[in-house]
Amino acid sequence: MAIEKKAIFAGGCFWCMEEAFDKLPGVKNVVSGYTGGTVKNPSYESVTRGGTGHYEAVEITYDGNKISYAQLLDFFWKNIDPFNDRGQFCDLGSSYLSAIFYQNNDEKIDVENSIKRLNVKSNNIKTHVLAFKEFFKAEDYHQNFYQKNPDHYKSYKEGCGREKRLNQVWK
Repeated sequence: MAIEKKAIFAGGCFWCMEEAFDKLPGVKNVVSGYTGGTVKNPSYESVTRGGTGHYEAVEITYDGNKISYAQLLDFFWKNIDPFNDRGQFCDLGSSYLSAIFYQNNDEKIDVENSIKRLNVKSNNIKTHVLAFKEFFKAEDYHQNFYQKNPDHYKSYKEGCGREKRLNQVWK
């Protein structure tokens, strides 16, 4: 029987995070949205303009019997640049910062252990580790963007230099 759990990560552009996690065995669903801020039901425009405190993020529903939270964390790290304190790749600004939103003490401990596994000085890690409060689903046109708009998405992802930078960071 499946043990359905959720994880919330911010890794810059939520389109790219959605694509990455969608392909991971054990992941059942990935929703693009906003979290970490103070404004209820924010819009894409308000989040990217700034002042809401929200991050672009993904809410991942996964089967805890098939993949663990620790495994999701390891995968998350390999899909971001944890050393960038200005955003991710070509997307700069507070809404594009990387963050992990833990929901309980066990997850917080898993996050701390995952940082140790990275084998880098933890003070070099710029990814925020925050207690989860509330997740707001992004507008429908952002959901499954990489599937609905493959040409636009591919052009964006390549132009942003995401893969190139990930290869540099995680070589």
